[in-house]
Amino acid sequence: MIQVEFAERASQLLQEDKDVIGLAVGGSWLTNELDEFSDLDLILVTREKISDSKDKMLAYAKRLGNLLSGFTGEHVGEPRVLICLYDDPLLHVDLKFLTLSEFQTRAEDPILLLDPDGQLQEVLDTSTAQFPYPDYQWIEDRFWIWVHYALLKIGRGEYLEAFDFFGYLRMVVLGPLLHLKKGNLPRGVRKVERDLESEDLILLKQTIPAYDRHTLLESLKHSVALYRSLRTTLFKDVIFQKATEEKVMRYFEKIQANEQ
Repeated sequence: MIQVEFAERASQLLQEDKDVIGLAVGGSWLTNELDEFSDLDLILVTREKISDSKDKMLAYAKRLGNLLSGFTGEHVGEPRVLICLYDDPLLHVDLKFLTLSEFQTRAEDPILLLDPDGQLQEVLDTSTAQFPYPDYQWIEDRFWIWVHYALLKIGRGEYLEAFDFFGYLRMVVLGPLLHLKKGNLPRGVRKVERDLESEDLILLKQTIPAYDRHTLLESLKHSVALYRSLRTTLFKDVIFQKATEEKVMRYFEKIQANEQ
């Protein structure tokens, strides 16, 4: 497996570096789900902060293999990650640069590849990983305004922007909630094709529109119905935005009527 070979080679290359505290791996490696399409999630823990300098991050990345290019992960809210593409073999590697104190805050417990002084293991033994779960009230406070925004775009004929909205809705709301309903971690829409019940996957697929007004409205209707169902199943101690919901759904009916 090319991911394993790369990780083992990286460990060997870094073991003599006195500025390196350790190297760990997360992602699919943890669940034994590596396949030919998997990327590699490495965590490099150093004595001094590296993530404040892209040049330093790139310098480390170049030591690990034939780096084609790399960029930092601000677009996913994590500038400490250098997203890399290596050649010979062609492999996507996410290389996260942390200090020892930063290593304590984590979504999962990684597997340690290099930990000569046992410092990483001590952190794992004395702290707890916390996977980020969605805030149900945060979702409810926004959902109906998002629906209204989508209706504005559809009504104006800005179909591409409306189309993109559904991808965001699936990633941030519907996918995570469906995963939670199934008892999975709320990982967006990752592996929904495998990890959801077949009937739930069908409902999620109904939120995928074509590029036309009718299917955009139909997909929005299915999105609302699915959200309401998931809200009933999952939400506890959440204040529903009933007035906003009612007004937005009346506007929805108006937009639908204009289609006739």
